[in-house]
Amino acid sequence: MSIDIHQAIFSQKALYCQKIYRVDPYMQKFNRYLLPALFLAFLVFGLAAFMQSKPSHKNARVYKTVQQYSPYYLDKRFGGLQIMNKEDPEFKEKPNNMTLFKEFERLEKAWGKKHLKLQGNQLIILDNNGTQQAVLPLQTKDELDFVHRYYGV
Repeated sequence: MSIDIHQAIFSQKALYCQKIYRVDPYMQKFNRYLLPALFLAFLVFGLAAFMQSKPSHKNARVYKTVQQYSPYYLDKRFGGLQIMNKEDPEFKEKPNNMTLFKEFERLEKAWGKKHLKLQGNQLIILDNNGTQQAVLPLQTKDELDFVHRYYGV
């Protein structure tokens, strides 16, 4: 008789545990797709961050020529890169790595609006006093479009 009581108690505990730990079929599907969904989400967010931090496309010939006269340049430091100014040694900007190129482009564009002029197919580079430093003849429509798009001239 005591064995029957123990078996009854054991079977009641077993039923109770089955009810508690019973896995819902919807939960099984959820658990199966959870890891791949998290992986894809992190991949998408990582790619989005990468795309946002990329600098915009530049015309090599025009950009390199104008950059010679631009006061801004990138300098290496222990924590990454910093933006320096050739004319003002006190000017130092230390943006984080994700916004570095966007901030550098913003400074270059602001400088370009003040110091670049477009006359026909010639790009005139001015100094701080407004005197002409150089003239760059634009040879293709792509170069002209780049000057309009990037520098807003």
